[in-house]
Formats: sequence, C-alpha cells, structure tokens
Amino acid sequence: MYIVDNVYVSDEVAEEYFICDLESCKGACCVEGDLGAPLEEEELAILDNIYPIIKNSLTSKGNRAIKKNGLYAMDKEGGINTTTINNHECAFVVYDEKGTLKCGIEQAYLRGKIDFQKPISCHLYPIRITKLGIEEALNYDRWDICNCAIKKGTKHKLAIYQFLKEPLIRKYGEIWYQKLCDQIEKGEKAVVTDDF
Repeated sequence: MYIVDNVYVSDEVAEEYFICDLESCKGACCVEGDLGAPLEEEELAILDNIYPIIKNSLTSKGNRAIKKNGLYAMDKEGGINTTTINNHECAFVVYDEKGTLKCGIEQAYLRGKIDFQKPISCHLYPIRITKLGIEEALNYDRWDICNCAIKKGTKHKLAIYQFLKEPLIRKYGEIWYQKLCDQIEKGEKAVVTDDF
C-alpha cells in the first residue's frame, strides 16, 4: 500500500488495469445495487441548490422518487447516498439515444448549466473511499459488471490511478497526485503494521 499525506492507497489502485467501457456496460454501475451514490457532507447542499436547475432534464421516474424520498437518504451504516428509484437505479440517471445510462448531473455540467460535475464517489469509481477518522483509505471496488473495463484497461495498459487522474486531482489536488505517481513509479510502498 502507498501512503500520501493522510490517504492510504491500496496496491490494486496502483497495479490493476481499468478503463470504463460505457459502450459495453451501458452505465450499469448507476443502476445495479440497492443504494445510490455515496455523498460527501458538502455535496448535500450542492444537490439542494442544483436540483431546481436540472430536474427538467431527469426522468419522470427519477423526479417522482426524489419528490417522494428527497434527494438523498441515509443507509444502515450512517452514510448518505443519492435517492434511488425502487431501491435500484440512481434517481439522477438519464438515458442517451443508445440506451446508455448517463449521470443527469454531469450532463447538465457538460452543457454549462451548473459548475458541479457529479458526486466525487461517482467520478472516482471504481475507487471507494473509506473514512478512518482524519485519514482515508482508497480501495478498488471490484465488480463483475466492470469486466469489460478491466479488459479495456489491460489492452491499453492503463492502471486505475492513471485512468482516474482527473477525479483524484479534483479530490486531493495536483501535488498529492504527483506524490502518489512518484511513489508508485519508485515502488515506495509503506510498511503497515497490524495496528492499521
């Protein structure tokens, strides 16, 4: 594992290959599972503010779910996630002309309607963040719906941390990201004790 400032990065993030392949998976990570996207505390107010701007771009099912349940909900572990439609797809998904799921928030961002791209947990996927007090751990969330992304990443020899350069910089900054790259390139793994 690598440690950059107060962030622990698993070996898999550094070594496993991955490139999202939306043409193959059709955005399955936005619909599979029974929880929406994990949200950071500061993202709650952002969703409150942008919803009136983006709601007309969302599906009628998504808007009904939001009207009934709110923009986000707490899970059993105390985390906060985006609302889902019938405990399935995220209420913020939209479909393109090919039937591929896209993030309605990101689509509004790309059209210049809002300045928030999408929840950082979505931007960082397949990395999942685990909070450890003031520290955080970044782990690879391996899921069979992403097998096509593994194949594509392997073909292009692009590791997860390289594929996710933009969201990692968005979350932790360019200096942090460069430190991570330097450690990985030099093979400077941290020695972790049983206390971790």
